[in-house]
Amino acid sequence: MAMLPLVLHWFFIEWYSGKKSSSALFQHITALFECTVAALVTLLVSEPVGVLHIRSCRVLMLSDWYTMLYNPSPDYVTTVHCTHEAVYPLYTIVFIYYAFCLVLMMLLRPLLVKKIACGLGKSDRFKSIYAALYFFPILTVLQAVGGGLLYYAFPYIILVLSLVTLAVYMSASEIENCYDLLVRKKRLIVLFSHWLLHAYGIISISRVDKLEQDLPLLALVPTPALFYLFTAKFTEPSRILSEGANGH
Repeated sequence: MAMLPLVLHWFFIEWYSGKKSSSALFQHITALFECTVAALVTLLVSEPVGVLHIRSCRVLMLSDWYTMLYNPSPDYVTTVHCTHEAVYPLYTIVFIYYAFCLVLMMLLRPLLVKKIACGLGKSDRFKSIYAALYFFPILTVLQAVGGGLLYYAFPYIILVLSLVTLAVYMSASEIENCYDLLVRKKRLIVLFSHWLLHAYGIISISRVDKLEQDLPLLALVPTPALFYLFTAKFTEPSRILSEGANGH
């Protein structure tokens, strides 16, 4: 949940920056700075205050995330709202982090975009910021409703989504061989970013007591990209995209 704002920032910055815009790199760096500072400040204001670690209650079961559903009802008449966050601060710390991300974005990004996004029209300059104003409430609701489910399922979600987005990006960019991949540095950055997500998902699934058995699975990180490059000549993404553009 902490990585999602950064990934979405980068996605929408790339989506709206345009191919000829030189401002995308600076916006990417600014988004990374915003999320990093927000994460550090969130850790510093959490208990214990002033240090970069937190005291957390151990998660034992899924119901620990939804204590509000277990408020007692004496005589089944009146519900007493007395439950607290059993997984403190894993549930509320995400909301605090999103608040700091939003504040930092509104303080820094508009000034940066206004100064350097000269290659874009006035109506396009702030679209990545407008997108953030939409996805932050969505992420907040997602954490509020599905925080417990995400806690248990996030490694598998990361693996599946990173595989899907890598395949979509490579096909949309018409990458069909290694030369197409190496010809632009941005494509390598996107590839390495997806590899980091693959590795993060694999490490998250790994068993702590058997790391020596599970960590060799990291050697599989490049496999999806290599499989795509080896099989692209059979599917010809460029032909499919051209036919779709022509309405066939």
